Amino acid sequence: MNRGLWSHHRRIILAAAGVVTAIGLITYATVDTTVDDFFVAGTQPGMLEVEIFTQESCIICHGYVDPENVEVAPNWMGSMMAQAARDPVFYAGLAIANQDVAFAGDLCIRCHTPRAWVDGRADPPDGSALLAEDRDGVNCHTCHRMVDPIFKEGISPEEDVEILAAIDPLPIRPGSGNYIIDPEDRRRGPFIIDDPEPPHGVPTLFSPYHKTSELCATCHDVSNPVFERQPDGTYALGTLDMEHSTGDQYDMMPVERTYSEWLYSDYPFGVDAGGRFGGTIEDGIVSTCQSCHMPRREGRGCIFEDYELRPDMPKHDFAGANTWVLGTLVDLWPEDTLLDDDLLGAGQDRIFEMLELAATLQAEQDGGTLMVTVINETGHKLPTGYPEGRRMWLNVEYYDEFGELIAERGTYDLDEALLTGSDTKVYEMLLGVDAAVSAATGVPEGESFHFILNNVILLDNRIPPRGFTNAAYEEAGAPIVGADYPDGQYWDDTDYVLAQGAASATVNLYYQTSSREYIEFLRDENVTNDWGDILFQEWETHGKSEPFLMATATVSLDPFASGDHDLDGDVDAQDFAHLQRCYTGAGGGPVDPACEVVDFDFDDDVDLDDFAMFQELLTGPT
Repeated sequence: MNRGLWSHHRRIILAAAGVVTAIGLITYATVDTTVDDFFVAGTQPGMLEVEIFTQESCIICHGYVDPENVEVAPNWMGSMMAQAARDPVFYAGLAIANQDVAFAGDLCIRCHTPRAWVDGRADPPDGSALLAEDRDGVNCHTCHRMVDPIFKEGISPEEDVEILAAIDPLPIRPGSGNYIIDPEDRRRGPFIIDDPEPPHGVPTLFSPYHKTSELCATCHDVSNPVFERQPDGTYALGTLDMEHSTGDQYDMMPVERTYSEWLYSDYPFGVDAGGRFGGTIEDGIVSTCQSCHMPRREGRGCIFEDYELRPDMPKHDFAGANTWVLGTLVDLWPEDTLLDDDLLGAGQDRIFEMLELAATLQAEQDGGTLMVTVINETGHKLPTGYPEGRRMWLNVEYYDEFGELIAERGTYDLDEALLTGSDTKVYEMLLGVDAAVSAATGVPEGESFHFILNNVILLDNRIPPRGFTNAAYEEAGAPIVGADYPDGQYWDDTDYVLAQGAASATVNLYYQTSSREYIEFLRDENVTNDWGDILFQEWETHGKSEPFLMATATVSLDPFASGDHDLDGDVDAQDFAHLQRCYTGAGGGPVDPACEVVDFDFDDDVDLDDFAMFQELLTGPT
């Protein structure tokens, strides 16, 4: 096995469970892992004959082109792909991960800045060895030297035979940064370029791999190799100071499963998106990650007009769903010449456009009920990606005949950045630690933001995509938990009790990248450096990850019978009996969902005020 610089073995214990530090914070026991516990197949540090270049060399020829054509480097510069190693959430999370599990940062750095990782600068794993040039994140030279780990006779470049022969072990499936990088400086791409004078000094290799979602899976299907999947489907700490026993991503604790969510859906076979995500995609068919995140346009890939004007040049947008971090970067890295406010702003706009396309929202009245449907228009769960602090929810506003707001569900306080989620539907993934991990580390059992320690999925009610199956998702470590989605269902229905006196209802679907609870966790748990405080300050300065309105729908309401619990068209003794069963008294909430219909004043209890309002609604049997 050739591991390059992976030959060293070290241990470190940073803190003891339950020890109160001088600054008053409680720290936990660091898991006694070594770098071998984080071994992932593929190219290892020290294996490249030519280092990965910095981005400046690429911008010269792939920068601004004629406005009617595709801009390659500028669009990349406005993406989170380019900013993966400038992201303050990355640095704050890196500190906590290294506090919790020794050498955990090695797993993070390999995807956030591959250039640094293959050059050995993930040692030490806290990021302190990173160079200014490493902040390029996932740059051009990284992706365009990547090799398909599965050689395909007659399709893959012949040069790959020798490259793959030198890799032991080869990745079983893509994920967790298990990239294979050409050790020489041979660029690859999805087009055949026949040029007698190659612009890079050597011919560009034709690589169909660069058109596939498998390339994207490399860093968008992430697993924690410290945990081993057990026969009963649970995850337990593996043998320390050793590689994972199988090396299979699906036998490790899932961190995020965006690629697998796509893989086990209808999208690999092609879905007619009706042009929703743009591009010159044949017949509007969406089938790969690139279909949506690198939509095709007519254009050139470089600034030279004698190169071919292609009808299907991919835009290097990489628009995702991070709504606020791009706005922080100039504050944090003011000396960085690769940062440009206009390009970052344009990248932010593309993210907003992507979020507006991600869902369809429908609402209609059924008697005293408001029925709401959210349809997932994407090729993965909605929302997807790194789950901590990321969520989507329904906000329902009821207005009287004068247009005055009289009641609301899913209220969000912008000043405090706090969501009232107990009375609405929140779509999210919640992770936690079990009793065994709690005993080993001191982290309380249950819900947790300690992502590198988490080994239990407590909730995942995010909406799956077209064609998913529960069995395949279970196998891939992407199960639905705490919700019921039959195979193939790519929408979710939620019913709300209409507020008394409402003449209209407006339903809003909101998305948030980083909850207050998550940002405060990254601040308060950090006993290593000041990145938690820096992150919190930037979060406050830049809108506290203000929720983004993905979709809205307004319904004019017909007259309805409030309090008609049994939906028989009248408000009578049977409905009064239900009111009695639901009685909590003032302040006795939260109200059980089955009792919301008799919480007439929407104050999260059923008390004497609700009894008085019920008396006004009584009609008797009709």
